[in-house]
Amino acid sequence: MTRPAKRPFAKGRPAARKTAQPPRDLREIEVTITDVGARGDGLALAEGVRLFVPHTVAGDRVRVRAGDGDGKGEGVRAELLEVLEPGPGRRSPPCRHFGRCGGCTLQQMEDDTYAAWTVGVVRGALERVGLGDTALEPLARTPAAARRRARFAALKRGGRVWFGFNERQSHRLVDLEECPVLAPRLFALVEPLRVLLAGLLPEGGDADVMLTDLEGGADLLLIGPRGLDRAAREALVGFEPERVARIAWQPADRAAVEPVANRRPAFIRFASVPIQPPPGAFLQASAEGEAALLAAVRAGVGQAARIADLFAGVGTFSIPLAQQASVHAVEGDEAAVTALGRSVQGLRLTAERRDLFENPLGVKELNRYDAVVFDPPRAGAAAQAAALAGARVPRVVGVSCNPASFARDARVLVDGGYRLVKVWPVDQFLWSAHMELVGLFER
Repeated sequence: MTRPAKRPFAKGRPAARKTAQPPRDLREIEVTITDVGARGDGLALAEGVRLFVPHTVAGDRVRVRAGDGDGKGEGVRAELLEVLEPGPGRRSPPCRHFGRCGGCTLQQMEDDTYAAWTVGVVRGALERVGLGDTALEPLARTPAAARRRARFAALKRGGRVWFGFNERQSHRLVDLEECPVLAPRLFALVEPLRVLLAGLLPEGGDADVMLTDLEGGADLLLIGPRGLDRAAREALVGFEPERVARIAWQPADRAAVEPVANRRPAFIRFASVPIQPPPGAFLQASAEGEAALLAAVRAGVGQAARIADLFAGVGTFSIPLAQQASVHAVEGDEAAVTALGRSVQGLRLTAERRDLFENPLGVKELNRYDAVVFDPPRAGAAAQAAALAGARVPRVVGVSCNPASFARDARVLVDGGYRLVKVWPVDQFLWSAHMELVGLFER
């Protein structure tokens, strides 16, 4: 497959940052990596300048080219030029795209080294807020080829479609030829999508594609182009009818989603209850990760009879918990609440649409429950955590995809009188710097 000399940009070149430059004599040097930070970069020190070196492990002796500051005043980014002496935890990465693709940042680590690092990220986040003595349960692992949800970028240039993921901290596309993380049923759609988009996109045009592997077939959400003519709609309607259950189109992020083809029900099951999520809905990235998180949440709520599930999504935790308790699910996304509402028959489950960032449940509302589960986006749940800190709920279970924001919210709860009993770390985003966890708080 021929390629242009330079990979194209999907959404335009990122704006340059004005950051401090390293001393000129540090532009190309040899250093030893002392540790790997929470964002997955190796750390090294050269003449008082802290360097962040991607794709390295502790103990690596490397030659690097120092670049700009990281924009936060914490150090200087560096480009890895050569591994002179490998550290004890280094291995050959399993994917040919590693080093360019921004999807994975830690494939260079041997498995034991990688597992220890993931646990260390969670422990480090807790230590930074004075909760480092919290008990950690054993790490739950997600296998390769298990990712059931992904967002791809596509760009048509030179008459062909580039399709894949962006490079790290860049809009430059890596054209996908393999992916050891994706579920095989999703990856099997990469080449057909490339062909489809070659006919849909104008020269220089771009789009994003969200794919989710569901029962009944794949769910496809096309984000862009801004308009679809009749020929484009007909092409979408005829796309992979045996493998794709549902197709929808969205002119741009946050625009209304328009159904294009509904061939058969596309659904997911929570505790054997089928639910049809809206196109592009948030789901846990893998079935294995979801199972690990749910097991921890169940253990956390214990025998609670009345449970509030905050930031409930389409019912990942609400539906299973409603088989053992009375559950009130609160979620800000209208489409998710509507989908969840269709599944309540026969369950002790109520659903409420509410923006928990602007209007969190207050102390009086919270005190109605024996347990509260909250699973916010990466930014955390500062307002809701503050309200919980003043409540008398016996058990609070926090679920998070960001150890740093979880630690911040945990500190608020602990300062309000809760005790962080234990944390379950879950590695759901294989070979990336993203970690999931569940924490149990008790009064």
